[in-house]
Amino acid sequence: MKKMTALLLAAAASFSAAPMAAKAQASQDQETDVLLIGGGIMSATLGTYLQELQPDWSMTMVERLDGVAQESSNGWNNAGTGHSALMELNYTPQKKDGSISIEKAVEINEAFQISRQFWSHQVNSGVMHDPHSFINTVPHMSFVWGDDNVNFLRGRYAALQQSTLFRGMKYSEDHAQIKEWAPLVMEGRDPNQKVAATRTEIGTDVNYGEITRQLVGSLQKKENFTLSLNSEVRGFKRNADNTWSVTVADLKHNEEEHVIKAKFVFIGAGGAALKLLQETGIPEAENYAGFPVGGQFLVSENPDVVNRHLAKVYGQASVGAPPMSVPHIDTRILDGKRVVLFGPFATFSTKFLKNGSLWDLLSSTTTSNVGPMVDVGLDNFDLVKYLISQVMLSDDDRFEALKEYYPDAKQADWRLWQAGQRVQIIKRDEEKGGVLRLGTEVVSDKEGTVAALLGASPGASTAAPIMLHLMEKVFKDKVASPEWQAKLKTIIPSYGTALNGNIDATEQELEYTSRVLQLKYEKPQAPDAAPQAQPQATSQPESKPVADIAL
Repeated sequence: MKKMTALLLAAAASFSAAPMAAKAQASQDQETDVLLIGGGIMSATLGTYLQELQPDWSMTMVERLDGVAQESSNGWNNAGTGHSALMELNYTPQKKDGSISIEKAVEINEAFQISRQFWSHQVNSGVMHDPHSFINTVPHMSFVWGDDNVNFLRGRYAALQQSTLFRGMKYSEDHAQIKEWAPLVMEGRDPNQKVAATRTEIGTDVNYGEITRQLVGSLQKKENFTLSLNSEVRGFKRNADNTWSVTVADLKHNEEEHVIKAKFVFIGAGGAALKLLQETGIPEAENYAGFPVGGQFLVSENPDVVNRHLAKVYGQASVGAPPMSVPHIDTRILDGKRVVLFGPFATFSTKFLKNGSLWDLLSSTTTSNVGPMVDVGLDNFDLVKYLISQVMLSDDDRFEALKEYYPDAKQADWRLWQAGQRVQIIKRDEEKGGVLRLGTEVVSDKEGTVAALLGASPGASTAAPIMLHLMEKVFKDKVASPEWQAKLKTIIPSYGTALNGNIDATEQELEYTSRVLQLKYEKPQAPDAAPQAQPQATSQPESKPVADIAL
């Protein structure tokens, strides 16, 4: 009898516990106007925009790791370049007739000016502080050697002088002048080697991790903003009212799950964005696949090396290598410390994030994107060969690559650092089946209730214009309203206008942002006299502007 009573009591307890558990689960559910997935610079930038444009909206940011800016935005996981095409040769490809295309360079430079204005506004508003903690003046240089490469740089310099955005760029083929600009690249070099360089004094080094931390720190001071760390998104469900119910697991508490109901969802999760986008089930996601590429750098912290190099020096890719292999030797300022990096060296992993899963690539492969992936592999055989050769590099091989840029380098001064993972966009194409895309792409549903950012380069340096484009796409009516228009022009003074072609507007913008961000700036003087490039049509196909692997 006692045994029977105990069983009945246990059954009753379990019966009554079920609705209580359901009630407890329901009580954990929350509602938010905007859900930001990923604690990187993209989510931080979008959240900062929306806080000023629509301060009554509630926002929740979820991040899988135990802090923000620990993946791609982390200063040690990217090249830290304020990408404005001042030195990156892959943004100015050579056409079949030998001429230089500058359209992409102009586009990227315009975009970076928007980022400078966005950061300047945040400093003026007290959202961000101490500009030297996140951005510093570091001259940008292109450096090449050999007849063909020197001829290319001559042509590039002449072409860029047609744009008002590149005024102030210097050009030299003189060994002594280049040594004054960047001693490391000339010390120990053959004095008879033909070399050329361009230099722009207003280049920048940027700590995107610090920008992210400051933006999120400011958002956390708002009552309607919630940051949830150690929170992993596990699923999406579109509701009848076009809101989203997003299941999130608490990784610190036995992976307990709760639901966040959001009116708008932004997926800014770096390489993981593709998989999460696929999980939403929106048809737009079927057009995309991803190809993961990692990067490594050699790092020197030796003061004898670091203190003699103040520049970011980008070179030309080796013959036969894709443009994504552009090497550079860079001054970096990370958390107040100056170091020099050289690379990148490509690595391959099936992970989509540095802290991702080896199953990422396989789990993102579907019946709708496997065809485009195969087409891209066949069409980019040089890329495949390059990656295989990079994976096979030894420490000595990497050091020999460094010595091409720093002939007197000593191996003991350098250590190898594993940077972040990037996922290049593969997009379905009606003619080619699939194409590897440069840059980033905003993908959203037709209702504008969910959007994701895919891709890599130029990435963080153009977060402000990218998120501006996203808002124009998913919040069309709001962006068009007089209220938002007025606020956007306060945040981005040049909003809606192009700087290229307008010398006065360009100089005014550079003077303003340089003053606020405490960067060096002098009005450009007359351009340098440079030897004219020799006409040199090429039988090679036009170079494909593939993104830098370590951005």
